[in-house]
Amino acid sequence: MTTRTNPTSDGARENGLSLTRREALPSAGMEIIVHDTLTPIAALLEQPLDRRPAALRELLAPIRPVIPMPGDIVDIHHQGGGFRVDADDPRYLPAVRRMIEADVLGQVRHELGRASERLDAAEQPESLQVMFVMGDPDNDHLMKLSGGYYGMGGARGWLYLLAWPGDEVIGRIAHCAVHELHHNIRYTNVEWNPVTVTVGEHVVAEGLAEAFVRELSGPSAMGPWSAMVTGEEFERAYERIMADFDLAGMQHTSAYVLGDTAMRSFGQEPRGIPDMAGYAVGLHLVDRALAATGLTATQATLLPAGELMRRAGLRP
Repeated sequence: MTTRTNPTSDGARENGLSLTRREALPSAGMEIIVHDTLTPIAALLEQPLDRRPAALRELLAPIRPVIPMPGDIVDIHHQGGGFRVDADDPRYLPAVRRMIEADVLGQVRHELGRASERLDAAEQPESLQVMFVMGDPDNDHLMKLSGGYYGMGGARGWLYLLAWPGDEVIGRIAHCAVHELHHNIRYTNVEWNPVTVTVGEHVVAEGLAEAFVRELSGPSAMGPWSAMVTGEEFERAYERIMADFDLAGMQHTSAYVLGDTAMRSFGQEPRGIPDMAGYAVGLHLVDRALAATGLTATQATLLPAGELMRRAGLRP
């Protein structure tokens, strides 16, 4: 999570929704650049099918260097639940137009500005680029396991967001961006080493990002992930995560956050974790830690998970 990317403003224009929007924040000084992907997606969907893959490659070219997976970006896009460019779907263009009318990208930019100002005591990237892509409503992992949207904030200075804009999702895309920004800023201040990062750090980071969203915008802004696992499944996940809290290596940690279905789809070893259980366990741990220490989620952002748990008396 330490990849740095130099921002570019090539092709920017100011009429309507610009290809690239820039806004410098007065408090933290971080420049937020929200790429207008919606206008190009709408144009792409009006092209013949055989031209759409090339148009998508051009659209995603700015973020390709920070996506670690090898292969064609179109294949990666499809595998990640992105809208299909190899098939017509009458739902796509109305969905894009709905997001343009709702100014989803403006909402993203506004909420990121608020979040950056709240986290002004933390070191922040000099600039943040945001790439939003529409999802595929027929992708089971996106719609059933991820609640219709998700993001990635692991590459410093970049956020990637993907969503199908259903009624329950369209107003929360900007809050998902805040969740991912929290990761980006946290790991500008707290070490994230793929070799030494622990299950506990990864799980607590997810819970802390959701706690920050709640602190900034209220419970209704939170994603569905931390409420997906309850009862006996939660207890089983909690016990397993706490037993392996210090297990190191990013090749292990995602299994404890995303759960077994995701691991099977990635061709990795399941660990007996219910789907998305790491979010519920992470938020539970964070809530206990904040209550015990009197810290806010904003203040806890700068503490490694082990230190936060120690201060709260939850771990040695």
